[in-house]
Amino acid sequence: MRKLLLIIIAVVSVIYAKAETMESAFPDSVAPVADGKYIYIPDSLQNDVMQLLMGGKKVVEDNGTYSMSDVTIVRGDTVPMMLKTRTLGRERYNRGLFNHLFIPKGNWAFGLTASYGEFSTDDLEMLGLLTDIDLNIHTFSIKPSVSYFIRNNTSVGLRFGYSSMKGNIDSFNVDIDDDMNFSLNDVMYRNEGYTAAFTLTSYIGLSRRGRFGIFNEVELAFSSGNSDFRRPYAGEARETHTTYMDAALNFSPGVCVFIMDNVSFNVSFGVFGYHLRNEKQQENGEDIGNRFTSGANFRFNIFNINFGLGIHI
Repeated sequence: MRKLLLIIIAVVSVIYAKAETMESAFPDSVAPVADGKYIYIPDSLQNDVMQLLMGGKKVVEDNGTYSMSDVTIVRGDTVPMMLKTRTLGRERYNRGLFNHLFIPKGNWAFGLTASYGEFSTDDLEMLGLLTDIDLNIHTFSIKPSVSYFIRNNTSVGLRFGYSSMKGNIDSFNVDIDDDMNFSLNDVMYRNEGYTAAFTLTSYIGLSRRGRFGIFNEVELAFSSGNSDFRRPYAGEARETHTTYMDAALNFSPGVCVFIMDNVSFNVSFGVFGYHLRNEKQQENGEDIGNRFTSGANFRFNIFNINFGLGIHI
């Protein structure tokens, strides 16, 4: 696009030069060009255009390098297209690593992540070992979010979430041999939770067009919810009710792509997290105790892949 713009500017300049020459040669037949007409070019192209008109600039560059002085216009302000980022090592830009301007300072982003899943079987049999399998599982979650870019490629925001899951095992028989067989029936599990989180997200633009970027999101989340687990025990139905509160610090890298000028699609992966959890349980309406747990996760979690859409204004 930049090369095409340079060619257009050069052609227009030649036309103006020819018009002025014809005006001086044929002053009676050619109308004079009105005073005050100019060709407007971006600041980042001024030196290139001047060198091109003077014959000292190639229209098509062959060295593949970028200038750290390139700028663009955002809301009437001139901002750099290349962002200087602190890094380890020397001569970073000689290795071709750039942080392009991806989302400028002052932008608002509104996002929504939602998921729904359902799995059910009816009298399924597997390999003759698992028989009479009848279960149903339903999951649903929705996470709206809002963020503000406090500087170029860096945003802070809030995310809220609601999730629910319900599973029923009406029958499940395992028959491996005479000494290893059991059956489950009339088992139910239900969970419902609410989450509020603070987020800090840093982006790295991968292209000059600002379409592709990668990011890392740090999330401090607080959640609360409850669950019920019902199963038969000694011929009677036993139900455990659990209420919990949870705090977690999560790190999620991902990829962001602008599918339209103001609409982005992103995918993030949970790779590291630390959580604290406090639970209180009741069984058949009677308190049975509290439990406090903590733990860290340092591995990729295939069940923590998030897909979302964002609107940027």
